[in-house]
This record gives sequence, structure tokens and C-alpha cells, in this order.
Amino acid sequence: QVQLVESGGGLVQAGGSLRLSCVASGIVFRINAMGWYRQAPGKQRELVARITSGGSTAYADSVKGRFTISRDNAKNTVYLEMNSLKTEETGVYYCTTGSNLRFTDWGQGTQVTVSS
Repeated sequence: QVQLVESGGGLVQAGGSLRLSCVASGIVFRINAMGWYRQAPGKQRELVARITSGGSTAYADSVKGRFTISRDNAKNTVYLEMNSLKTEETGVYYCTTGSNLRFTDWGQGTQVTVSS
């Protein structure tokens, strides 16, 4: 079965940085697209960044230039480097995977809290 385990969340001051990691198992990692979504309190889950099996990336407009998604196929791991964090980016960050950018499996999420 598919398992996605996120880590790296925590409390950070506005303007700070965090690096999230997600280790996947139960899939052929190298052929799957991977993504990070965020759910802020009282809001719907939204796409933050995604990366295809070929390494093409896409970002939400609000994070372009500050966040970087990357993958290490040898480690079955996807990363999200987050810089210049804002208070409104507080929320639970979820790792997701799927084929052809149709995300079907989700991790449990990791909490990111950005304080002012």
C-alpha cells in the first residue's frame, strides 16, 4: 500500500525558512508525480507546488520565487524548501502522489506555524 510520511514542519518566525520532506513507499517513485498541498485553518486545501516524474515543476503564484520543490528518486523523497515564510502560510502541509498529475494518495500532513 502507498505510504507517504512527511516531516520537517514546525514553528518559525515570519521571514524564516523550513524544509519539508516526504518519504514515499509502496509506489514506483520515479514514475510518479509528487506534490505539496497546504490547508490553512478554515480554508480549503490548495496546491503549493508539484513536480513531475521528469522534474518539471509548477508553483502557486503566491510562493513563486520563495519555495522550491525537488525530488531524490534514489531516496524516494520529495522536498519543499520554503523561504521568506509569511504568517498566512500557516497550515498543515500534505504530501501527495499520483500519475499524470492526478493526485490520489496523501500523507497525514505536517504542521507549519509561522509566527509574527
